[in-house]
Parts: sequence; structure tokens; C-alpha cells
Amino acid sequence: METQRLLLRTWREEDLDDLVWLHSQVEASRFLSRDGGPWTREQAAGRMAGWVEEYRQHGLTKFRLLRREDGRFIGRAGFSLFAATGQFELGYAIAPEFWGQGYATEIARALADHFLDRNVRDHFIAFAHVDNGASLKVLEKIGMRYQHTDLMNGLLARVYTMNNSDRIASAAAGSRT
Repeated sequence: METQRLLLRTWREEDLDDLVWLHSQVEASRFLSRDGGPWTREQAAGRMAGWVEEYRQHGLTKFRLLRREDGRFIGRAGFSLFAATGQFELGYAIAPEFWGQGYATEIARALADHFLDRNVRDHFIAFAHVDNGASLKVLEKIGMRYQHTDLMNGLLARVYTMNNSDRIASAAAGSRT
């Protein structure tokens, strides 16, 4: 998948160092686990292997995120099957040096459109830690609808959903510009 400035591709073994680099940064990982700590190499390898398997099973996963202009690795983004609910969950992590440039909104919007255009399921969810204002803003900006606040993977999070009606309403309201 490509957007104006970004592209997604599947993971390869040689990508492990990039994933470790991304999640070794406390800023990039602080809202992703109960302790908020960086990932170990083993954790990153396990996640990457899981994403490869998800792609094999579902054709969706958390992909490697690159800038189109120079091929630079800037993060990860995509969908995973959230075991606790059985729903597909949109997620992303962008390296801190690339924050504030609109990349999260750009890729989240493209992924939402891709998911709904392909009729993978009738809706998907996303959630962000209650203190992660930047991610909450992205979810709202792409037109996701707030559902409730709950513990998700042991974290207090705001849970959102999106279906085609939400996407149409968001476009009509002008939030997709």
C-alpha cells in the first residue's frame, strides 16, 4: 500500500534492527505496555514473527512503514486481530523524530479506507491510552467514533470504532480534508 508520502511493506528478518530501534525509544513505547518500557530484542522478534503469521493468515498485519521519498524506516502501521474481542484493530507507532509531520494521520486514514473498501469486515476498532493525546487526535481526525473507556491489554484506553457509515459521515463533515 502507498500514500502520497508513505509506503507499507511486509517484514523481513533483516528488519529486526529497525523494529528494535523504534521500540527501544521510551517515547515510542510508553503507551504500548503496562510498564511503558522499551521492547527487548526478543519482544520485537516475537512481535515481528506474529505479524508475519497474521499476514499469512488474514492478509492484514502491522506493516513496516517507510517514507517514499528516501525509503527511510519511520515506524509500523496496520491491523491485527485483537484476541480479546475478535475484532481487527488499527494500530501504529511512529519514531519520535517523525512526530508532528502528519504521517500517523496519513497512514491511519489510508489503512481505514483500505480496510473498508476491501470489505474485510463491517468495522474495525482502535484504542489509545487515555494520556496519549496525539494518537487520540489521529483517531478522531480520521473519523473514528468514540465508544467507551476500558482496560485494553492492561492499559486504560479510549476505544473507538469505524464502519462505512462513520467514514461517510466524517467525509460529509469535512474531517477528511
